[in-house]
Amino acid sequence: MPKKPHKFNALLDAMDTFLRTPATVTDGRCHVRDAVDMKRIMITVMIALTPALVFGWWNVGFQHFLAIGEQTALWQCLWYGILKWLPLVIVTYVSGLGVEVLFAQIRKEEVAEGFFVTGFLIPMIMPPDVPLWIVAVATIFAVIFGKEVFGGTGYNFLNPALLARAFVFFAYPSVISGDQVWVSGADAVTCATPLSFVMNGHPEAVTPTWDLFLGTIPGCIGETCKLAILLGAAILLFTQVADWRIMLSVFTGGYLTAAIFHVTGLCPVEAHDQLLMGGFMFGAVFMATDPVTAAHTRDGKYIYGLLIGTLAILIRTLNKGYPEGMMLAILLMNIFAPLIDYCVIQAHIKRRRRLKT
Repeated sequence: MPKKPHKFNALLDAMDTFLRTPATVTDGRCHVRDAVDMKRIMITVMIALTPALVFGWWNVGFQHFLAIGEQTALWQCLWYGILKWLPLVIVTYVSGLGVEVLFAQIRKEEVAEGFFVTGFLIPMIMPPDVPLWIVAVATIFAVIFGKEVFGGTGYNFLNPALLARAFVFFAYPSVISGDQVWVSGADAVTCATPLSFVMNGHPEAVTPTWDLFLGTIPGCIGETCKLAILLGAAILLFTQVADWRIMLSVFTGGYLTAAIFHVTGLCPVEAHDQLLMGGFMFGAVFMATDPVTAAHTRDGKYIYGLLIGTLAILIRTLNKGYPEGMMLAILLMNIFAPLIDYCVIQAHIKRRRRLKT
């Protein structure tokens, strides 16, 4: 007689399989066996995020001490950033995994590994001083209404991390917008990001390209250092966890749109600087390539990425109230991704029918 599972089996199983390989494996001739499973994919993404996170720790401390006029050593900046990030990630995982375990327990299913990356991403796209209770509420909202109501990991059509940020932006805009929120402990100092300076009519404040690339600027914890983001992109592409078609098309769409706006005089920023500002590159590498919420057909990935890049620059340039357009562009295209795939498939069917006739 099979042993009755423990009433908290979902929680115990999640804890048991967090670092260990599950004991259950498929058998039979109809299954395809592969060493790459969901856990390994999630771990690969977290490894790819690590360079941007480590730099973000240092930059949070660097921007703080710079704003208050103090000079400190590298390790002091790093330690300050870690202390700011640690409560955010703890609150995110406790609140988000709590909801995941609860729904898994109700459905009598195993806890999926998808939230491990989501919980890693959410603190990286938040301001360093955002209230912890707001992070908890945003995470719970994103997990429930972005994933669980649709069936959990693999069934969601919106990126949960971006949904959490969108919730904070629309519900509590004062904690995620303005000049002071991007530098920890600098409430009395004007510390606007390069993107907000330029998009609000101050072209003379354009930050040098090299500073934008290195990331020694105010911003979210994980979005400032483009060199670290490119290193993460190389890891994702080398391991084939992310699709190069989406990355390339996002950059292409963004660059062409930014170039058009610059040539026509509608935006003073060079096209390459547009790609280095804000969260454009972070979104292109780690958010747009989400395999669950992105388009799945080959041609659909090109269309999906091009539209994300184009919309991000359009929102930045035309909407002065919201200079960072990457979040809205990705969430909007998450909604249209199934339609893009449907249109691509229907176009292929019609083309094959014409070839037969």
